[in-house]
Amino acid sequence: MLKSLKIENFRCFPSFEMQQLGRLNLIVGTNNSGKTSILEAIQLLIALPTNHAILSDIAVDRSEYINENTDTHLAIRHLFYNHKIDEGDQISIIGTDYTGKLEQTLLKGQKNRDNGSPELYILHWDDVENRVQNTSLWMPISQDGIIIIDSQRKANWEKSFSRLPPKTRFVNSSSFSSEQMIELFERIVITPEEDLVIEALKIIEHRIKRIANVSSGKYRYEGSHSGFIIQLTDEPQRIPIGSMGDGMWRILGLALAIVNAKDGVLLVDEIDTGLHFTVMVDMWKMLWETAKRLNVQIFATTHSNDCWKSLADIANAENPSEDGITIHRIEKGKPHSIVFTERQIAIAAEEGIEVR
Repeated sequence: MLKSLKIENFRCFPSFEMQQLGRLNLIVGTNNSGKTSILEAIQLLIALPTNHAILSDIAVDRSEYINENTDTHLAIRHLFYNHKIDEGDQISIIGTDYTGKLEQTLLKGQKNRDNGSPELYILHWDDVENRVQNTSLWMPISQDGIIIIDSQRKANWEKSFSRLPPKTRFVNSSSFSSEQMIELFERIVITPEEDLVIEALKIIEHRIKRIANVSSGKYRYEGSHSGFIIQLTDEPQRIPIGSMGDGMWRILGLALAIVNAKDGVLLVDEIDTGLHFTVMVDMWKMLWETAKRLNVQIFATTHSNDCWKSLADIANAENPSEDGITIHRIEKGKPHSIVFTERQIAIAAEEGIEVR
């Protein structure tokens, strides 16, 4: 688990630090303060050493790309502070865990030694092995900070990623697609984790007995929230999950994400999206108990008052611990987050103190 995170020259942060990270970390702050950027930095720190396709994923999520024929043009300059890459400019993301061991990911703009053309240089330092991992990557970039991902490179990235065990799961405000949900569900069918998913769905509808995916053949359902059917305890017919509303789809996505992030990290942007305030306490309970059981560290963002106050109910019930629950407020221009511990979260909620 990450105990601290330091970011330099990334997105809106010339330099930024987060200390006292816990197992569950809720990130709050105004619009455009950098909350989502922190989630992206954690993705790059953990995933980039072995999964270079994460660069493409982040750029696509932000619409920082153009498709031209079979190639994708990624505007990688937007990852850098002030949206430009000059020679020698570098992004540095450093994380330390609870044993003090360090990992660092660097993205650096430099010139090719042979022909002087600009390129993006990626390097990862792993303090566990006390050496630089053999994951360096050089990619040609244009003068205006564009890298071109052709079909061959895209295929190679996808092939290498498919062999990797999942360590991070990122859930954005629009949740997963049907295809992603089905893939995650198939990983945990007929395992104890499937039971955890069913229990999570009962947060929305207590009568749920079983869930199954139907993604092919004549009985396939179509639509943005498709691929799953639900069985209720008192209803003989199969019910498409789309009939259960957006909240059910969101809870399913969160549950599938966390059980597939065992021994890793769950990142959730705008965690309260699609959820009524009355289910948020149960949502936090589900995530917190599952995170402890499966050794997952959670980072989530929110703008919602109901969301952080619901988390206060969980924090108030916990004994203060080193790897517990924290809220981090991000203020634009400040070099570090403002940290609220479990006890402080509970007091703030009780006294009506605004933490966002």
